[in-house]
Amino acid sequence: MFRIDSASKTYPTRKGGDVTALADVTLEIATNEFVTLVGPSGCGKTTLLKMLAGLIPPSAGAIALDGQAVTGPSPRVGLVFQSPVLMPWRTVLENVLLPVEILRLERARYVERARDLLTLVGLAGFERQFQRELSGGMQQRVAICRALIANPPVLLMDEPFGALDALTREGLAFELLRIWETHRKTVVFVTHSIPEAVLLADRVVVMTPRPGRVADVLEVDLPRPRTSDMVFSPLFKEYSDRIHELIGKG
Repeated sequence: MFRIDSASKTYPTRKGGDVTALADVTLEIATNEFVTLVGPSGCGKTTLLKMLAGLIPPSAGAIALDGQAVTGPSPRVGLVFQSPVLMPWRTVLENVLLPVEILRLERARYVERARDLLTLVGLAGFERQFQRELSGGMQQRVAICRALIANPPVLLMDEPFGALDALTREGLAFELLRIWETHRKTVVFVTHSIPEAVLLADRVVVMTPRPGRVADVLEVDLPRPRTSDMVFSPLFKEYSDRIHELIGKG
C-alpha cells in the first residue's frame, strides 16, 4: 500500500542552518498490515507519519500510496494524534461526524455508522455528552471513531495512548486490535513503548537517533488475536530485547 523510496526530511533552523530529521528511509507497508514505529525521541517517527499523511513533503525521495505519489492529505487516510483534539462545543456524536462535514459527505448516511462505531468502542449512550464530561481514555476512543467514520483504508496513529495511564493505555491497545481485526485497515502506529509496539504489530520498524534511518524491521511471529499473557512469553521477551539492543546501538 505505501512505498517509501529513499525519503529524507530537512528542516531550516532559526539560525539559517538545516536539521535533518530523516535520512534515506526506504520501506514498504502492505495492505491491511499493522506496523509500529519505535525509536528514541527526536528520531523522526512523527515526521515520517506526517509525510505518509501528506501533511508535509519529503525533502528528497518519494512516497506513494497504491502507486500514486502522496502530494497532500487524502480522504483515504485517517489520523489519530496523541491529543484527541475534540471540539469542546460539539457533542460526542458531532465530533465523530466532523470529517463527514469536511468531506461534504451525505450526513444521513453516516449517523448510523457513527453510532455503530461508538458502540464498538464502548461509548453507546454517550452520543450527546461533551468533551468535559469524558475521561481521557473516552476522549481518545471518540478520536478513533472520528478517524474511522469515513471508512478510510489507512489509519495513521501518532502515540495515541501516550498521555494515558497504564491501565487505560492497555485497555485501548486491545480495543484498537479488536477494531483492526473487525475492520481490517492498514495501520501505522508510532509509540515510545517497546512492549506496546510488539503487542500490536505484524512488523516493528526500529529507527536510529536523528537523523532517523531504519535500523531494522522485525517480523512479529506471535499468534492473533493477541492476549495480555503474551507479554510474559520467551518470544515476546526476545523481540523486546532485540529492539532495546537496536535502539541502544544507535
